[in-house]
Amino acid sequence: MEFLGNSLSELPWFLAFMATAMALTLFYVVIYMWVTPHDEIKLIRENNMAASLAFAGSLVGFCLPLASAIANSGALVDVAVWGVVALLVQIAVFYLVCLPIPKISERIEKGEMASGLWLGATSLTGGLLNAASMTS
Repeated sequence: MEFLGNSLSELPWFLAFMATAMALTLFYVVIYMWVTPHDEIKLIRENNMAASLAFAGSLVGFCLPLASAIANSGALVDVAVWGVVALLVQIAVFYLVCLPIPKISERIEKGEMASGLWLGATSLTGGLLNAASMTS
């Protein structure tokens, strides 16, 4: 029974880190949808798989470094700072992807799977590299 008591003593920290992560993720979603020219939610509601792949890759690409920050940080402020860094990396990835494919948003709106997959995969890659860089 004491084990359970010790485990539950960490519950407030769990809730604090989880709430911070959820707030940062919501903030990320709002900013990302504001930055991209296409309306991700509308397109996903219309069953646009390209938009879904692109947005899912971006979301996971943001959450990977956020999870790394939580796992390697002892303070909520560190998580918040690295969460903002993760957001900036994902925005930069979006603009870098636009260099070789300048009209990627239009292609995603048309449901072109290759464009959605390319954006999602590069977002995921950016997130992986971001997360790895935070731990070195």
